[in-house]
Amino acid sequence: MFQTVDKTAPGERQRWIKLLARAPQPMLEAGLATVPGQPRTWLRRPETGLLMVQGRVGGTGNRFNVGEITVTRCALRLSGGTCGVAYVQGRSHSRAEMVALADALLQVDQFRPILEASLLARITAFLDSESAAMTRKAQSTRVDFFTVARESGGSDAEAADS
Repeated sequence: MFQTVDKTAPGERQRWIKLLARAPQPMLEAGLATVPGQPRTWLRRPETGLLMVQGRVGGTGNRFNVGEITVTRCALRLSGGTCGVAYVQGRSHSRAEMVALADALLQVDQFRPILEASLLARITAFLDSESAAMTRKAQSTRVDFFTVARESGGSDAEAADS
C-alpha cells in the first residue's frame, strides 16, 4: 500500500542531513561547486519560523521547555524527481537552499561519491575538530577535587600518618 520514498540505506540519509544542517555556509558552497548545476522546482520555498526546544531534568527526567530557536526550512525537487529537504538553525535562506540541494543530490547515485568526498568528509573533519577544541577548552577549566584526611587528632589521623 505504501511505497518506499527513501532509497538510501537506513540511517544513511539521516547521517548526512545531520551533517549538512550543522555545516557552515562557505563549506557548503565549496562542496556544491564540484557538482554541475541542476534544475529544480520548489516544493516549499525557504521560510523562517520558531521551534520550541525542550530539555529533560537530569537528562532523563520529565521534559520542560527551554526556549525557542529560529529555524529556516525548505524543500525542493530535482528534474529527475528526487526531493531534498532542509531544516537549519538561523535565518539564512541561502544556506537552507544549499542543504536541501545537497540532500537531493546525495540521493542520486551519480553524485553521491563526489559529494561524499568533497562535502561530507570535509564537514565531518571540521565538526570533529570543533568538538575536540571544545573538549580541550572544557578540560582546561577542569578542577580535580581530593579529600584530605583530618589532622585534628584521633586514631584515624595516627593511622594515616604511619
